[in-house]
Amino acid sequence: MQEEKRVDAIQGPAQAGEKSFEKGGDAAIGARKKAYLSMFDQVAPEELSGEDLKNAEWDVILADINRKAAELQEGNIVKGTVYEVTDNEVIVNVGFKSEGSIPRIEFSNAPNVQKGDIFDVYLEKMENQDGLIVLSKEKADFIRAWDDIKEAYDNRLTAKARVDHRIKGGLVVKLMGVDAFLPGSQIALRQVPDLDELIGQDLDCKIIKLNKRRRNIVVSRRVVLEEERDEKKKKLLAELAVGQEREGVVKNITDFGAFVDLGGIDGLLHLTDLTWGRVSHPSEVVAISDKLKVKILDFDRERERISLGLKQLTPYPWEGVDQRYPVGTKMRGKVVSITDYGAFVELEKGIEGLIHISEMSWTRHVKHPSKVVAIGDTVEAIILNVDKEHEKISLGLKQLEPDPWKALEGKYPPGTRLKGKVRNLTNFGAFVEIEDGIDGLVHISDMSWAKRVRHPSEAVRKGDELEVVVLEIDSSKRRISLGMKQTRENPWNELAKEFNIGIELRGKITRLLDRGAVVELKEDVEGFVPLSHLGIDNLRKPSDHFDVGMDIPLKVIKIDPQNKRIVLSVSAYLETRSPDEIDAFRNEFPKRENADQDRAAGKQAEGDQAGEQADYDIDETYDDDIDAVDKNPAAGAGPEGTDPTPG
Repeated sequence: MQEEKRVDAIQGPAQAGEKSFEKGGDAAIGARKKAYLSMFDQVAPEELSGEDLKNAEWDVILADINRKAAELQEGNIVKGTVYEVTDNEVIVNVGFKSEGSIPRIEFSNAPNVQKGDIFDVYLEKMENQDGLIVLSKEKADFIRAWDDIKEAYDNRLTAKARVDHRIKGGLVVKLMGVDAFLPGSQIALRQVPDLDELIGQDLDCKIIKLNKRRRNIVVSRRVVLEEERDEKKKKLLAELAVGQEREGVVKNITDFGAFVDLGGIDGLLHLTDLTWGRVSHPSEVVAISDKLKVKILDFDRERERISLGLKQLTPYPWEGVDQRYPVGTKMRGKVVSITDYGAFVELEKGIEGLIHISEMSWTRHVKHPSKVVAIGDTVEAIILNVDKEHEKISLGLKQLEPDPWKALEGKYPPGTRLKGKVRNLTNFGAFVEIEDGIDGLVHISDMSWAKRVRHPSEAVRKGDELEVVVLEIDSSKRRISLGMKQTRENPWNELAKEFNIGIELRGKITRLLDRGAVVELKEDVEGFVPLSHLGIDNLRKPSDHFDVGMDIPLKVIKIDPQNKRIVLSVSAYLETRSPDEIDAFRNEFPKRENADQDRAAGKQAEGDQAGEQADYDIDETYDDDIDAVDKNPAAGAGPEGTDPTPG
């Protein structure tokens, strides 16, 4: 009877387990039951039969069963045997025909899990809605590793962590078999461009945050790297000295240079110290992660600032430059930069010469160097000057060809007649192109024999083709003087006969000045009427009674063919006229109604007119005429054909 009770005690839990599977409705329940009974060999019915079984053996069996039953409680870690492995889960049996499903992802540290493997698992729940026990390997790993993790955290110990996968904001790493979070900001000293490259790598980390209840572990690799850097930095600062050559790694690049990690401390490799040649940006010479050998140029120990040099490891290129590039030598180089004043040509690495804009063409008026050369062009030039002290070389482009100005004096002696096109107009004359790129100046004083030209636009227009005479060539100053009027005979001998003193005629006012009026006697022939000879008593300003375009009677009172002047007088003309004719003249040219107002408000206009007179030298031209006539008021009363002015 006692043995039967013991058998019942053993079979009871087994039968209860069978009933739990019967509830599941498994089609192969018979086979499953047999398998479960074979795994739990301590309670197999056939082993309970036999008369030789001792009471002591039964006590041991029962004690073992009770112990295992006591361990199989929620919240405990128990041994589990893998019963089945699928793509997404692992079925684990923990005894007493009790098995649970664990997600395959929890076996990431055991990728080759297979049937029969034994693992520690955490019993979360005895039975879920499907009648299965709820197990977790991950929680069991966490509990087992917690003590070691806590010790590493408390003592700030470094621990190995393997990068498992990437998530938003950082990486998930396996630390002592447990998932921990490595934030992106704690991965390295500088931003890592591609986090995926770290997957599968083992990293030295320190735990910076720990929460057991939430199973939250945050680790940092940056803390470890900073400690290593500080240690290296202390050692490096003690060893550094100006003039040393050190190896480093380019960590960052800016517009003004590159920062190089010397092993714990960064130094600046300035743009100007990268190479002896021209560099627009440091990226043209170095790249991030490049390993370089640099020279310590300056070291501020207190501020921990280091200036580095790369070009200082190579020979100074300007040494012996005057021997390599003697003046007059033709050299070939590459255009590397263009400015408003010229183009820089690289003759060799670190040696550049300047072709000034004035040295680009003998004849062309180069507005900008880019009209002649472009960056990247390979050009030939002549060495004009070498200044080793200031690291400057002057180059010439036009010197590759003969100077055409040297042949001009012999080619176009004074008096040579040429035809050319008006290329440009200025206040003082017109530039006429006589050869490709070679211009000569026709001054306004050489445009007409008789007409006083105020602006070249009165005589020519841009684009006109003119016949001119060469007056003078100065090849040293690159100047050619040309004349238009010299293409015709000087008419003043004939004009002196035509406009003899005493001749009466009419003229059209072309300009009004403060001291008189300029009148046109015929085409290209002008004369001057002084203010006191305009026939109006007490006249203060010609514009009070006269206007441009008016036709007035005149009498020639002076002619000077040598200085090309004709002086006329209305007063002299009226002196031989009757009072009625004089009144008729004054009625024809009365004082304008608003003349006084115009004069009061015309100060600015007077200034403008004075400026105009200064521009064209009109008043200066007639000053002598005015003075001579004013000194002899009766100048117009002399016999016809005689000069009434003194001398």
